[in-house]
Amino acid sequence: MTADMLGAGEESTRSGSEEQVPLYEEFIYCCGAATQVLKCGPWKDLLETESKTLPRLLFLIIPDTDIKELEDVFGLHGQIEHKLDFLRKNVPKDMKLVLIGHSIGCYITLEMMKRASELQVLRSVLLFPTIERMAQSPQGKLLTPVLCKLRYILYMPVYLLSFLPERVKTSMVQFVLRGLKYPDEASIVTSLNLFSVDCVANVLYMASQEMMKVVERDSTTIKQNLKKLIFYYGVADNWCPQQYFEEIKMDFPDGDIRLCEKGIRHAFVLDASREVAAMITDWLQDILTRL
Repeated sequence: MTADMLGAGEESTRSGSEEQVPLYEEFIYCCGAATQVLKCGPWKDLLETESKTLPRLLFLIIPDTDIKELEDVFGLHGQIEHKLDFLRKNVPKDMKLVLIGHSIGCYITLEMMKRASELQVLRSVLLFPTIERMAQSPQGKLLTPVLCKLRYILYMPVYLLSFLPERVKTSMVQFVLRGLKYPDEASIVTSLNLFSVDCVANVLYMASQEMMKVVERDSTTIKQNLKKLIFYYGVADNWCPQQYFEEIKMDFPDGDIRLCEKGIRHAFVLDASREVAAMITDWLQDILTRL
């Protein structure tokens, strides 16, 4: 599970080049689960930093994650509570937030806003949002039987592949991703985790819960937070098809609900992460200029 944090303050807004922004990686235990945290900016510990040097805005990125202290930390409910627990333990209560969710991260984002209305959320950006009828989507219809009934048969081939040398695994990933126009090196590194049985088991279990539990759109929470939300749908997205965009646009005509016109895929992190990041920066200029 990953939580990405980006603080916005004088240091980060002055810095024009990517190389000048410090990036830290650490692993913590949150709700009993080992959690990778990527921090971008000069602030290593927000709770220990003096108030006068704290960032004025924190971007929390909730990626698509394809007990213990929580009964089911790797399930959908557990993942929502995991993110809330992370905020409670690592971020000051009065810190202003921008939440960015992708795919099922959008569902988690809406649930966080519903369950913790005290969060100081200025804006939530929901990218290719799988927030309703996942099992009924074109991709859901194809994969739901596999995820809910047959996922265990996938463990054996993954177990056997895990014994391959790292260079062979890397070559296999590069072969699969060879069609990408501008492949992101980080995508290759991350994809190597799929040779781990534990990782695959957690991903498939989480995905099976998504098919069963992400059913009706939470229109009440959307209505209560409409001015804070930015939706971004894909034209040919088999997880949240254009029909879903048209229906939510009809239900919330005053909402900031956009349809991609650039042909960006659902899994944009594979080859369009910089382009999407630039778009989000433009969308949030009104917030950034007020800091």
